[in-house]
Amino acid sequence: MNRRRGQRGAGLIEFALVALQLMLVLLSLLEFGRMVLVSTSVANAARTGVRYAIVHGSTRTGTGVDGPSSSGSTTNVENNVKYYAGAGLLDPGRLAVAVAYPDGNNNPGSRVRVTLTYPYDPFTVLPLRVNLASTSEGVISF
Repeated sequence: MNRRRGQRGAGLIEFALVALQLMLVLLSLLEFGRMVLVSTSVANAARTGVRYAIVHGSTRTGTGVDGPSSSGSTTNVENNVKYYAGAGLLDPGRLAVAVAYPDGNNNPGSRVRVTLTYPYDPFTVLPLRVNLASTSEGVISF
């Protein structure tokens, strides 16, 4: 009888210890999944910017609100990237966009590079303050 009395509440204490660890693992999985989602959104936004730039070169003949992009004015590419990022989980105001034309012009056959950097803010209390970045490069077609 005395042995049974000494065991009372042991199951409750063991459950509390295991439940704490289980919650830590579940929150870590949630945070890691969110970080992968934000990283993928940054990469896709960089690809979208390059896609815009490669079809809006110096010989673009189409009309509309979207004009050509050049090394002198990268505003159209940046606006396109921020619009795409805003449709996802990213805050466009915190997104740093760098558009470069390594060959110096936007003629067909020249390269364009879009680099994005986004400061990741963790949802949980895990110390994951990192900058997620992605670079995409393409060759101008039009």
